[in-house]
Parts: sequence; structure tokens; C-alpha cells
Amino acid sequence: MIVVTGATGNVGGRLVQLLATAGEQVTAVSRRASAAGLPEGVRHVPADLDDPASLKPALEEADSLFLLVAGGDPQGIVDVAKGAGLRRIVLLSSQGAGTRPEAYRHPRAFEDAVRESGLAWTILRPGGFDSNAYAWAETVRSERMAAAPFGDIGLPTVDPDDIAEVAAGVLIEDGHAGRTYELTGPAPTTPRERAQAIADALGSPVRFVEQTRAEARAQMLQFMPEPVVEGTLAILGEPLPAEQRVSPDIEHVLGRPPRSFADWAARNVAAFR
Repeated sequence: MIVVTGATGNVGGRLVQLLATAGEQVTAVSRRASAAGLPEGVRHVPADLDDPASLKPALEEADSLFLLVAGGDPQGIVDVAKGAGLRRIVLLSSQGAGTRPEAYRHPRAFEDAVRESGLAWTILRPGGFDSNAYAWAETVRSERMAAAPFGDIGLPTVDPDDIAEVAAGVLIEDGHAGRTYELTGPAPTTPRERAQAIADALGSPVRFVEQTRAEARAQMLQFMPEPVVEGTLAILGEPLPAEQRVSPDIEHVLGRPPRSFADWAARNVAAFR
């Protein structure tokens, strides 16, 4: 049995589908109580990662856990997993936990707890998600406009479906224990180029507006803690070489190159119409 937390998210939802299609027994964990939309045969258990004890029913008879970095106590979650007799944890962390551990202390704390758990572990460190472009959906639909800071600085953002496929491979196959995988797209793209890719998918021009750092910071503070905002802006505006590097790890696990942002935009263009 594989337990997937965040089972309604961009990565978790696709991961549940992939595992079910592969014939795995799956328990989907999310805060909501409904199992609507889950593949046939997938068990749903509501739980809140901020309350590690609430995970106990989901972990009954489980062998492996796909774990998101959440707001709660990482050691408490790991202790519950160990107490349930799990064999393996696959953690979805963040590239920043490796490149900027001071700004990304909470993901790094999850990584440390998982590494020291005594269980078989694999850590996935994606950079920015292609799906972060959904933040433009409303203004693209209403004004054919996309706004972002640092318009000409490129980063190799990653398709969430690729992350889910890597996670499925790591959970199903052997040989990934003790590994940390950096997950990126196939090439750096700039915000201006990503806006153009959405325009190409739409077949309609999209105007790109470059925000100031202060404008972007004020917007991000509405939904992100200040240390994460500062770390994110540093990555976007002054990326380290490691943050601009294209990683080979997706191709290593999946045997194919990662998908491009243009491919993501074409598949998800309905959100911008």
C-alpha cells in the first residue's frame, strides 16, 4: 500500500492516477473528506499534516509514504510513519532546501527528519513549477497580460507531471533509496519567454509587464511567509549557478528528457482562454 499526501494537488493528484493505473494499492490523503474524482479502487482518508496523529488511520497496512513538506512538525510526522511500520518515505521537498537552506529552513528540517528516520528514503527537489504560471490565468483571460519580476532571467522550471512520474517510479521501483534528485525542465526559460509560450498556445498575443521587486514582494507576501518570499525573489532575480543548471535526474529516472514549458502551456491552455 502506498499512501499519497496532498492527493488533490498538482503533483499528488497525478501521482495517485499513475499509481492506480500501475495496479498499486493507493491511499489518498487530503484535508477534504470527499473521495470524488479519485480513480476506482483508491481509498481516501482525510488527514491534516499539521496534526501528525491524524495520519495514523491512513498509514494502516501501508508500506510507503509520499510526503509533502507541510506546515507541521516534520519529526512528528516521521515518528508516526515509523510507528506504523512503514518501510519507505519519498519526500517532495524544494530545490531551495539545498541551495538556500537558511531561507528554506522548514523544507530542510523535513529533509533532515527523513534522512535520520532509519527508513529507506528518497528526496525530490524540484525548482520552480511550470504550473506557477497559473498565477497569470486571470489577467491573461481578462487582459491578455502577464506580469512578473526579472523578466529576462531564465530558470529551468519543471512540469508537475514530470515530478509525479518521477515520484511514481521511485515508489514502485527499487534502486532509489538514499538518493536526492534535483528535478528541472530541459532548459532555462525567462518569464517573458513563458508568457510568449502561453500566447503561442492561445494563438493570441499576451503582453508581458515586468514588475519591480517591491511589487512582486508585496504580491507574494499575501500567500507566502516572508523568509520564503525573500528566498524565492533571490532565486528569481539572482539565481545561483546550481539554480540555473539543468539536472539530468528526470531523464535518469524516466529514461526520457523532461517536458518543456511550451508543452505544459499547450496541455493546459484552457486555463488561459
